[in-house]
Amino acid sequence: MPAPVAADPTSPGGPPEAAEAAEVVCLGESMVTFLPSRPGRLADVPAFTRTIGGAESNVACALAAAGHTVKWISRVGADGFGDHLVEAIGAYGVDTSAVRRDADGRRTGIYFRTATDRSTTAHEVAYYRAGSAASAMSPETMDRADLWSGRVLHLSGITAALSDDCLALMRELAGRRAGRPLLSFDVNHRPALWRDDSGPDVLLEIARGADLVFVGDDEAAQVWDLHSPEAIREALPEPAVLVVKAGADGATAFVRDADSGADTVTAVPALGVEVVAAVGAGDAFAAGFLSATLRGLPTEARLRHGHLMAAAVLTDAGDVCVPAARAHADRLAALDDQAWGSLRLGPGWTSGAAADATLPEAVQDAVQEAVPTS
Repeated sequence: MPAPVAADPTSPGGPPEAAEAAEVVCLGESMVTFLPSRPGRLADVPAFTRTIGGAESNVACALAAAGHTVKWISRVGADGFGDHLVEAIGAYGVDTSAVRRDADGRRTGIYFRTATDRSTTAHEVAYYRAGSAASAMSPETMDRADLWSGRVLHLSGITAALSDDCLALMRELAGRRAGRPLLSFDVNHRPALWRDDSGPDVLLEIARGADLVFVGDDEAAQVWDLHSPEAIREALPEPAVLVVKAGADGATAFVRDADSGADTVTAVPALGVEVVAAVGAGDAFAAGFLSATLRGLPTEARLRHGHLMAAAVLTDAGDVCVPAARAHADRLAALDDQAWGSLRLGPGWTSGAAADATLPEAVQDAVQEAVPTS
């Protein structure tokens, strides 16, 4: 991979030794997740399957599965659930050497959720994370050398809501200072986690300190009463890159030119997807966009890779899944607009040499002819 151009605010920076250690560092709480054995209210579900879930670790796992070097940093309990998290995340190829075990009796967080879409009123989540080991993350307990050991540091707004210590850590990391890696921030507003009404102001403050921000148009409307990508950009002029996600309607990226200060605005429609489970799509989109950013691809390709990574998790039952092979994703991302708009992806589209055969016949020829972007 060629060295990034320092003058480009959309390119990850950092000293060479940091780039060798990890391309991306992801900081945040991961929890043991219990998925329902069938649809219905939590009160009616008879059994659950154990897996893992956490916005930042989801991004870490997806990036590692896509071939990047990634480090996940967090705190877990000195318990079996902590063992499971470290082993399961490490199995994706993520470096977990900087994860700390809590020696003061704090437990690993867990949660249960229903099978329904998070955006519906029928969706239920039962968190057991108050006072968790991860809530003890602070400027004093986390090593900046570890946090700054990548070309990109990825955070989310969830961490800021966990405790006062976590908020202090997030504020310190969002401070602009020499030597900081490119700071990626996903707003990830979770109303149930905020103990007071400070959430909107805190999330805006941290987003303004980031270099790359991901935000959903629905959460921007809920949190900040902003109802268009342009209004969101006006409220967040500081990040060099702002990505506004609009679910099935696609995503828009604002990229500021380092010299003129003017934005280039790029919008890419979402893909037609047969949704198996909607949880984790935002994290996967961020991973796809970051992957393409690390590879130096154009903005349109970054958005398309975000959509493709999101489609991989949308067509799978878990919060994290193995994405399409890079060559396959590159062929899809290189399609012309008409073929891209014709894509309809269902379960199994990412798997094996026959992955192209799961695509609509109308676009299979276009996929075979498309030239990978890199």
